[in-house]
Amino acid sequence: MHTPSSDTLAGAPASTAAPRAAAPTRRVTDAPTRLFHALFALCFLGAYLTADSEHWRRVHVTLGYALAGLLVFRVLYGTIGPRHARLGLLWRRLAGAPAWGRSLMAAWHQRSFATGAMRQGQNLLMALAMGALLLLALPVALSGYATYNDWGGHWLEELHEFLAEAMLMAVFAHLALLAGLSLLRGSNLARPMLNGRVEGRGPDLVPNDRRWLAAWLLLAVLGYFAWEGWHAPVGQALSGWLLP
Repeated sequence: MHTPSSDTLAGAPASTAAPRAAAPTRRVTDAPTRLFHALFALCFLGAYLTADSEHWRRVHVTLGYALAGLLVFRVLYGTIGPRHARLGLLWRRLAGAPAWGRSLMAAWHQRSFATGAMRQGQNLLMALAMGALLLLALPVALSGYATYNDWGGHWLEELHEFLAEAMLMAVFAHLALLAGLSLLRGSNLARPMLNGRVEGRGPDLVPNDRRWLAAWLLLAVLGYFAWEGWHAPVGQALSGWLLP
């Protein structure tokens, strides 16, 4: 039997280490919810940035209408959609605020703060920020619609601006909580809204990603933008030039 010499062994390249297996993950958010979150944020950002420009007024109004339509979708999906997307989960978490406050006061008198109570408080703050965003979106859209159609005086325009600023503050609070809690817990809490998954073993909490519904939602929003663009002055001029 041929035995390799020590020189051959010494000259042999070191064996490469096997690639580390990816950490197991579980799906906790479906595609329609993630897409709503992204479109809702983009529409509000775009509407806010174009609010003070008369040149971009049509864009501002279009984004505001899209924001209202997305809110309607979220309410419907949170009412008749799958269990994990139900808005009732958010309201139940908010309804637990009084009980959590009483337990916090008791812990304060006893000088004893449980980790579970602290985490519950963190989750409650996140729920408050998300609830504020959803609740403010409706009066922002309605006051904007009334202002655009000249249904009220200067006070209505001021109200619309005040509500928009309040919604912006809720956005900042939401982002600050995400960043702070991600650092505190050592994990990216924004990841479920990016890829729908969190690290951990076990079955997916959301077995069906429902990408087909997300695709329809995206097509509806893009179709609405195209329709508004076609009926804008530039689109009307183009249609008059192309059509007899």
